[in-house]
Amino acid sequence: MAGHGAPAKGYQFEDDELNQIKSSGISCDRLRQALKKCVKESMCVQQQARPAKECIDAHDGSVPEKCFALLTNFTDCKKSLVDMRSRFRGRKGDI
Repeated sequence: MAGHGAPAKGYQFEDDELNQIKSSGISCDRLRQALKKCVKESMCVQQQARPAKECIDAHDGSVPEKCFALLTNFTDCKKSLVDMRSRFRGRKGDI
């Protein structure tokens, strides 16, 4: 799998699109990049020319559910960075 852009070791997502994003070594970065790409490609940003934050806050169906799932995973990953229990359990959703 190392030849497909995925890291030779580390966390693998079920979604191959997420596995294609190159890890920068920054915590939760692949999730952040995937979320950013998902929202930027949404109908809300592309056709309605609204800011990404406004699109996510609107919940009007112009942003795919996949983006909201990525947002939840990204939020959980960032929260786990400050959770001292994660030192033993590992970060949630991080690569």
